[in-house]
Amino acid sequence: MSMELNLHQLEIFLCIARERSFSKAAERLRISQPSVSIQIRNLEDSLEVKLFERLGRRVYLTREGKVVLEHAKKIS
Repeated sequence: MSMELNLHQLEIFLCIARERSFSKAAERLRISQPSVSIQIRNLEDSLEVKLFERLGRRVYLTREGKVVLEHAKKIS
């Protein structure tokens, strides 16, 4: 597995985790919602884990997402 750490993706991940919403994170970061989705999909692909469970309009961290969140908080 080649994992490329992308700080922009981590910033987006942290904002989604805080807001519990892709669209609210996009609004706060002033980027498009599709861009947020693409960046998270790329991050999930590079880490080979699913970070969020999407239920309706809300998103919740998966078990793996919670682990990534703890590490991302230390980096940011």
